[in-house]
Amino acid sequence: MSFAAPSAAAPRPTSQPPRIALVLGSGGVRSIAAIGAVDRLAREGIRPDLVVGCSSGALFGATIAMGMNAREALETATGLWSSELTQQKRWRALPQLIAPKWAGFDADFSLRDNRLIAQRLRSAFGTRQLQELALPLRVVATDAATGQRVVLTEGSVVDALLASMAVPFIFPSVEIGGRRLVDGVVSDPLPVGVASDAQLVIALGFDGAMPRRPNCAKRLAAQATTAMINNLMHARLAAARASGQQIVSLQLALERRVGLWETGAMPVLCEAGRRAAEASLPALWAALEGRAEPLAA
Repeated sequence: MSFAAPSAAAPRPTSQPPRIALVLGSGGVRSIAAIGAVDRLAREGIRPDLVVGCSSGALFGATIAMGMNAREALETATGLWSSELTQQKRWRALPQLIAPKWAGFDADFSLRDNRLIAQRLRSAFGTRQLQELALPLRVVATDAATGQRVVLTEGSVVDALLASMAVPFIFPSVEIGGRRLVDGVVSDPLPVGVASDAQLVIALGFDGAMPRRPNCAKRLAAQATTAMINNLMHARLAAARASGQQIVSLQLALERRVGLWETGAMPVLCEAGRRAAEASLPALWAALEGRAEPLAA
């Protein structure tokens, strides 16, 4: 598996409060719309100087933080996101469920193996560290023991992404800094609060699709967890706005429902991201022109 080499990135600017933050929430393959949105906004001279990502948003946000252009990011993402990654079953999972004491059920249990995911991530990001990227990238995960949000700003990009996408029960947790971390969606599905130091936040988040017919245990559980995640996302967003954060949300208009692992829809999603960014331009310009300092191209 080969990936596009990223364009040479400019050195990261000296440390200062970010002017524009791009915050990407969990949304499966739909999160790739951020690549099209960033490409469209760049033509207007609107560029983020901070990226915050959770789960799939962290994955696609990492391609932006690396300095890839839209073509490179799309090519890389196509190799990183595929349904086969979720089909790597662990042979011990079934006996651990049936006979937990005998088979050694513990906090590291998972139905799926994440080694293929890790391999793909290493192919794309290598040994890069978060603090070395062209743009600062804050990756959101969750402390499995406490449920608290964890924001990763240093260390291995691959480890941070593995942790942020480690759906509990499905994929194994990832230990970083002595903490067992799982998917960031558990604590903050659209982490706008992580960019509270930014003057303006451009947010791309998604409501999870509720099961149409909860006619089995899996769908019934999904109905409850999806409702909780959706409510948490909206509550966090409302709290951030109430605290005074200036947030412009991108609204993705799709003609049909897109599956979480539908890689064939990636080009369409990127175009939808471009359209969403264009539709948001009046709100963005109004927010930016309300500031005393001029917009930096």
